[in-house]
Amino acid sequence: MTRVLLLGGTGDALAIARALPTTHVYSLAGLGRVPGDLACTVRVGGFGGIDGLVRYLRDEHITLVVDATHPYAAQMSRHAFDACALADVPLWAVRRPAWQPQAGDDWREASDWREIVECIAPFHRPLFTLGREALAHLHDIPASQHWTIRCLDAHPGNARASIVDARGPFDLAGERALFDAARIDVVVSKNSGGRATEAKLAVARERGIAVVMLTRPALPDADRIFDDAASARDALQHWLTRP
Repeated sequence: MTRVLLLGGTGDALAIARALPTTHVYSLAGLGRVPGDLACTVRVGGFGGIDGLVRYLRDEHITLVVDATHPYAAQMSRHAFDACALADVPLWAVRRPAWQPQAGDDWREASDWREIVECIAPFHRPLFTLGREALAHLHDIPASQHWTIRCLDAHPGNARASIVDARGPFDLAGERALFDAARIDVVVSKNSGGRATEAKLAVARERGIAVVMLTRPALPDADRIFDDAASARDALQHWLTRP
């Protein structure tokens, strides 16, 4: 029997999960909302490191792992690579191509939080789209700045921080309205790739606003790598229906 473990938490993963029948497993780390419209089994929580994942693959008779986690979930991707090698289970991965700067873009690259802080020092109204990372620094905001932080879940802000809980996709009109309301003068972003959250870059470009882009982590190899969910879903359907 073929049984797939889909490592998810992204829109790409959800698109693949919606095509999986009941015997397969969609695994989420536990952040965000759990989809309720799936036929496959939904598993929430960690595996207990590489050894725990190896045990899960063997105990659950998994015959294929599909890594469709976020491009910045590097630890999970590394654990999947190592566990699949130890359990002798093939590994596929969905790796969205990174965004590339276009004419008119003003991108500055940062490799960690310290470099992000240095890059935004000259600005006053940054928009953070890093997920929850900026929430850990709400008490470190300089008096000269007011932060707008967009993340999936509601969180209290403070006198110098506004929290926007929103889930993409985001369109140009909505991003323009946010930039206007919050008076954004710099954007801090992960280079996630894909179209769902790309509109903020287009608005920054048209307004001449700088973008501080967090460097993508290096990810391990896989037996097959797909650029998008549709290609992975089609290949998976073929794999599941093979003689």
